[in-house]
Amino acid sequence: MVDTGKANDLLAQIPKADKGLPPVHLWNPDFCGDIDMRIARDGTWFYQGTPIGRKPMVKLFSTILRRDGDDYFLITPVEKVGIKVDDAPFIAVSLAVEGRGAEQLLRFTSNVDEVVEAGAEHPLRFVIDPLTQEPAPYVHMRSNLEALIHRNVFYQLVELAQDCEIDGEQWLGVWSGGAFFPIGRQ
Repeated sequence: MVDTGKANDLLAQIPKADKGLPPVHLWNPDFCGDIDMRIARDGTWFYQGTPIGRKPMVKLFSTILRRDGDDYFLITPVEKVGIKVDDAPFIAVSLAVEGRGAEQLLRFTSNVDEVVEAGAEHPLRFVIDPLTQEPAPYVHMRSNLEALIHRNVFYQLVELAQDCEIDGEQWLGVWSGGAFFPIGRQ
């Protein structure tokens, strides 16, 4: 049986909000050390090596997640604890598309049911692994937290890709919210 004492202590400190996310960017409690919590590359949250199977608990923890530099923390008004994140803390698991071409809008839903519309405020970025040449696509979710775009959703993006000239070079990419996001050179 997993000792959930520390996790439950953190949950009890989260202020109840009528709507929206807690203002973790305003909270600056003392660092209390790291806890044995990890977010795997596939979006699974683990506590003491055991997957957290209750989605409402994962969603609640996700609301108090903050990234400072390369480090991730769960923050409450009175406590700041470090956790490990293998890649990105969220996974973009679905995509809704409205419109076409430069007027297109891409709406992503994460594994914790957050929805963002790609554009200037929520840009897409594509990282190519130098060894395998495999792309790792991301969408900005909030503050400096990103979602890794699930492979099936990435395939949808590739199907939507169009040619666009940028600084005299041809790029393949997608439009959303009036912005063009290059996937790769033609």
